[in-house]
Amino acid sequence: MLVNSKKILEMAKDMKAGIPAPNVYSSKNIKGLIEVADEMNCPLIISFAEAQEDLMDLSIEEMATLVRYYGEKANVPICLHLDHGQTYEAIERAVHSGFTSVMIDASSETFDDNVAISKKVVELARPLNITVEAEIGHVGSGENYENHELRDSQLTEVEEAVSFYQETKVDSLAIAIGTAHGSYVGVPEIDFVRLEAIKNAIEIPLVLHGGSSSGEQNLQTAVSLGITKVNVFTDFLTASMNALKETDDFMVNWNRMYEEQKKVLRSYFKYLNTEKIQDHKDWQDLIK
Repeated sequence: MLVNSKKILEMAKDMKAGIPAPNVYSSKNIKGLIEVADEMNCPLIISFAEAQEDLMDLSIEEMATLVRYYGEKANVPICLHLDHGQTYEAIERAVHSGFTSVMIDASSETFDDNVAISKKVVELARPLNITVEAEIGHVGSGENYENHELRDSQLTEVEEAVSFYQETKVDSLAIAIGTAHGSYVGVPEIDFVRLEAIKNAIEIPLVLHGGSSSGEQNLQTAVSLGITKVNVFTDFLTASMNALKETDDFMVNWNRMYEEQKKVLRSYFKYLNTEKIQDHKDWQDLIK
């Protein structure tokens, strides 16, 4: 079933659990990840970034059609999320083509411009029952597949996060606490003190970008301190590339790639404690 992200993120927050949000790029990729969500009885957020249109030669509208086809057949909640929407035009297209959640990423703008742009997106999406994520601070990048303009992270200030939420009333907030998009050298040092202070200061679910290779213990701690959505992409691509080294048989590799991605998602469900959401008092009502 297709849902917006609001209820499942609130349930994750209540249960101190996290929901993985992998970026997708093909029908087999989407189908396989949703199969794992059904198998493990876990909610899943399927993400597609605006920048992926050019990188994957797949439009926002095409992605909406694919995810809706498989998502509506699922027995668990599936959210279709526009990741890193950087233009209002792309967010409009996502909203009108069937996405159930959108992210406006104006984190590289000034604080005032970020507020103004995010408020405009909330005004567009909320009447349509589409949830809105925004970012305060800036999650930078290493080697990545999303063409982020700023490489360096700018950590989220608690006071700015509070002011931003009060002015925009977004549904969830991505914060910068030490992770980065793309590949790491080593394991990142996450500012858990900052995370806990932000969690205690604002009531909405918090989002961690750059989850790939952040370390199982880091992610478990982050979830225990208030992170409810973890964006991942590079780990899935790395698993695919490693699978290709096993043989030069195209069809064997084609299928093995996606089996390896399914293993990655099973691991994320386990150490983000996503399965705990099944114990929430509202879970059975949600999946009816």
